[in-house]
Amino acid sequence: MRVDLFDFDLPPERIALRPARPRDAARMLVVQEDAPFADRHVRDLPELLRAGDVLVFNDTRVIPAQLEGWRGAARIGATLHKRIDLRRWQAFVRNAKRLRPGDRVEFPADVAALAEQRHDDGSWTLRFEGDEPVEVLLERAGRMPLPPYIAGKRETDAADASDYQTMFARAKGAVAAPTAALHFTPGLVERLDAAGIARETLTLHVGAGTFLPVKAEDTADHRMHAEWGRIDAATATRLNAARAAGGRLIAVGTTSLRLLESAAGDDGLVRPFEGDTAIFITPGYRFKAIDGLMTNFHLPRSTLFMLVSALMGLERMRAVYDHAIAGEYRFYSYGDSSLLLP
Repeated sequence: MRVDLFDFDLPPERIALRPARPRDAARMLVVQEDAPFADRHVRDLPELLRAGDVLVFNDTRVIPAQLEGWRGAARIGATLHKRIDLRRWQAFVRNAKRLRPGDRVEFPADVAALAEQRHDDGSWTLRFEGDEPVEVLLERAGRMPLPPYIAGKRETDAADASDYQTMFARAKGAVAAPTAALHFTPGLVERLDAAGIARETLTLHVGAGTFLPVKAEDTADHRMHAEWGRIDAATATRLNAARAAGGRLIAVGTTSLRLLESAAGDDGLVRPFEGDTAIFITPGYRFKAIDGLMTNFHLPRSTLFMLVSALMGLERMRAVYDHAIAGEYRFYSYGDSSLLLP
């Protein structure tokens, strides 16, 4: 499909620079197949779902993967986005034209890395010196990797360390938050429990590639970046049992959705999964594992807007976004939410 079909005009003032407080006070646009749009709030979720439904969360934890350093006199910025092994990470590099294989980049707090290899997509493999885990080094030298559409408008500050982390965050490894789950609070979870709505978690370490624009003119020519994920056998069994009993699997965020769909067979059953996925979902895709999606509002021409268009239909989603813009919903990572029930 032509990528320009997924373009739309978004006023810059609709981009949220801070989250709603409290988190579940964020607005939520409810979209069902043949029903009028409903303007609600995230705190209304228990009355919008049914007993037996399952919300599927991503428990990845964002690491401080944004680094600023020097190669000689040249300033180098690096955003780690995918672990290769214990000491090596793939990174998007700012001022990469100043790097050559073998160059040493010095970061704060005595952290340093060697630039090993430049990849076809412009990213680099960085090999960190020493024997401390790289995550420990990042705690000393890194900062929270806010999305470029926020970081370009304000400085990262202390509040982001908690604001850009979900209450389910456990498994360290993401360089971007699974932002649909940022809206959840302990109080909301208690009310969901009381309503008989179940919770399950999986892990997908979100990479910085999620923010890359689609530069191709046709979706067939776009290459997705791979991200590592895991669904264990016990979780897969419970998900399949809930669906067999008539419950709906509602993915909280596109990251949960993509991993569920990567793990599902054509029979709709979720299998245990551990490894990389580069699934790219566009209109025409037949969904196998999920019955709904809770997600924030995405960028024009992005793979995520293509995904929600695959779920609900392109024309329907263009109407959804027109409604959200006219209704002054807040967009992107710190913005408002939508509940999509095809």
